[in-house]
Amino acid sequence: MEKKIKRKAFEILKGICSVCPVCDGRRCPTGVPGMGGVGTGEAFRRNIEALKGWKVNLRVLHDKKEQDTCLKFLGCSLPFPILAAPVTGTKVNFGGRMKETDLARAMVQGAKLAGTLAMTGDAPDPEVFKAGLIAVREAGGWGIPVIKPRANKEIIALIRQAEEAGATAVGIDVDAAGFINMVRAGQLVEPKSVADIREIVRATSLPVILKGIMTVADAEAAVEGGAAAIVVSNHGGRALDHTLGTAEALPGIAGKVKGKIAILADGGIRTGVDVLKMLALGAEAVLVGRPLCIAACGGGAEGVHKKLLDMASELQAAMRLTGCGTLQDVNCSILKNV
Repeated sequence: MEKKIKRKAFEILKGICSVCPVCDGRRCPTGVPGMGGVGTGEAFRRNIEALKGWKVNLRVLHDKKEQDTCLKFLGCSLPFPILAAPVTGTKVNFGGRMKETDLARAMVQGAKLAGTLAMTGDAPDPEVFKAGLIAVREAGGWGIPVIKPRANKEIIALIRQAEEAGATAVGIDVDAAGFINMVRAGQLVEPKSVADIREIVRATSLPVILKGIMTVADAEAAVEGGAAAIVVSNHGGRALDHTLGTAEALPGIAGKVKGKIAILADGGIRTGVDVLKMLALGAEAVLVGRPLCIAACGGGAEGVHKKLLDMASELQAAMRLTGCGTLQDVNCSILKNV
């Protein structure tokens, strides 16, 4: 089934995405717009390389015979620590070969079928955010709309729409503060101060997630501003060229704020072993973008559902082979940096 999904996705995305056996940014025919990384693509590739640099310690003489991957995230019970990242802009990034509503529905419904959450996104075209809200509403509120770092008044207005859709939480992808597509469309995006974050958090009863945190300073600012969670992310290498890989930034951030705020991470996660590595480095859960986007293009909601279950199964196997029975057992002792 996976081969069939990938073949269909390749046909749909031909010239935009090569649907490579290993999605590492080295053969991307496009950057941004498209599915590649910004500029040289170094930040995209760095995510892959940073994860690859961590090796896993194989351990099989232990009593952890069963693996429990369940977790509580912002009051939600999830069967495994893998969520769908916000992927949007089918007109711009996919050449209009897929409808925005179809992509949003595939991601949200596929994640819901698997028992987990999907994030939806925002863009200069208001139809993009609307498509995500439709998908979240149809899923009974089981989803997290993510908003660009617009002026606070605009963010709060969009949060009201998310509230009306019954959303589980809301997010702000703060690393989009310099996105040229927003600027060219005449729409303000800006860095956010602690006071800005505090104003947004106080304006809603929904948990607020800040996506695009890559430094300890920003993580501490998120805590000070009252955010419920952060996503350690460089926007899949699509925000700023030559950044660190997220697996490089994550340990330092987790060392300072873990226990004060929920920590997620994304960037270069392709397998259940990659998920395990991110958890060991300090994340409580991860977001997966490009692989699920390809699954959505080639297989709709069922494709997303299958990919998530496959990654969850790989995570369980990796936990068993590293002596981990629960997510609480996963820590840096199972890794070695070489």
